Parts: sequence; C-alpha cells; structure tokens
Amino acid sequence: MIELKSEDELAVMREAGRIVARVLAAVRERARVGTSLLELDELAASILDECGAKSSFLHYHPNWAPNPYPGVLCTSVNDAIVHGVPNGYRLCDGDLLSIDFGAAVDGWHGDAATSFVVGTADQADLDLIATAERGLAAGIAQVRPGNRLGDVAHAIGVIGRAAGYGLTADHGGHGVGRAMHEAPHVPNEGRPGRGLGLRPGMVFAIEPMFTRGGGDDYRYGDDGWTVLTVDGSRAAHVEHTVAVTEDGPLVLTAP
Repeated sequence: MIELKSEDELAVMREAGRIVARVLAAVRERARVGTSLLELDELAASILDECGAKSSFLHYHPNWAPNPYPGVLCTSVNDAIVHGVPNGYRLCDGDLLSIDFGAAVDGWHGDAATSFVVGTADQADLDLIATAERGLAAGIAQVRPGNRLGDVAHAIGVIGRAAGYGLTADHGGHGVGRAMHEAPHVPNEGRPGRGLGLRPGMVFAIEPMFTRGGGDDYRYGDDGWTVLTVDGSRAAHVEHTVAVTEDGPLVLTAP
C-alpha cells in the first residue's frame, strides 16, 4: 500500500530533509585527502545528535543483508556503487566518493546522496557525476500529478544510456515515509506512460546510479553490504527525496 502524506506530514519530512542536506554538506566539506571514512561517519552521527534526529541507516537489516548496517552514512569509494560501509580507509587524491545518508524526525524519513571527487579530479569522473546529476534532475521533473513512474524512470535512463554509462541492475529509488524504504520501487530505466500513476502526497527517493564501464552487473563486497562494479569501473550515485504536489515536484532534501 502506498500512503499519501498530508501537508503536516510533508512538513516534518521537510525538516528531516534539511538535516540530511546539512549532514551531506558537512561531510563533503570534511572529506579531504587523509580523512578516514569512519571520521566522516562520526561527524554525521554528531550532527544527528545535535539536531535530535535519528539515523535511518544505523541497524537497518533487510533480509538480503548478512548483518545490521553498522553506520549512519553509506560511504562508497571509486568502484563501490552504493552501500559502502564506513571503515578506516583514508581518502586518497582523486577518489570518487558517494555519500548516502538518511535521517528521521518524529518517525518520518528523508534520504539523499551526493557524489564528488576528493582532491584532484579526473575529467571522466566529473562527467560521470554531472551526468548522474542531470539524470536526477530529469527524473525529478517528471514527479507531478498525472505522470507515471515509467516517465520518471525513462527520463533518468535515456540520459545515462546516451552517455554510454551502465545502470546498476536491480537498484533504484523507492517510496519514503514512515519507513526509509517503502513501496514502490522506482527504477532508473523504463517506458514512458507506464506504471503507477502519480498523485499528490506520494513521496519517492529518486536515485540514479551510473557506472563508467557501461555494464549493469554488480557484485557484493566482503562485508556483504557494499555493491561494487564487476569490471572495476567507477560509479556515481545521487539522490533526493521528492514529494508529488499539485504544483509539481517538491524536493524535501534540498538545503
């Protein structure tokens, strides 16, 4: 069942979304050459505490995972696409880092992700990130009454495919609300005019995941969580939580 959120509930989700945006900005500022992923996770946890919010990720345990998630951030480096677990790895010059983060206020969640290069950037990485961000913007633009999920998916997919990038199989966005992951699944590729009809009050996480190598296959890392490209190519992941309103898309995780 897909729950339609009221204006009051969307207001609380917007509060959670602002916290998400604040944390992502702070983590991006701190992520420099020599900084460890655990240090970034500790920074995010401290801001959560300061805001009186709860982590959406910590102890999350879907049925496919070997153990509850141990951090408040997902920190995916280079060939890690999503769900990278924070550890003692220290960032190196030129690393492509994707940060995914979720926060809950009064039981309502916000979820967003950003990708960037630490230190000296390879132009190919910058192009990958910029294309993922264009795909995100195109998907968000389709989040309006009368459209369908296929319109969102198609808008994202055509941008990624046109650039020659892979779109990670079996992964995409999702509903957001009282739980971080709710129905429906929001794919990153699809046919326009197909799928669920969008109505005011629906809320989705829109999240393109593009890979430089062009393949859609993936594998899991030894931690059972990290999703990696099979060919070792780099990946970018960007995301916003977006509400359908009568006036069009409302980005709840904007600053």
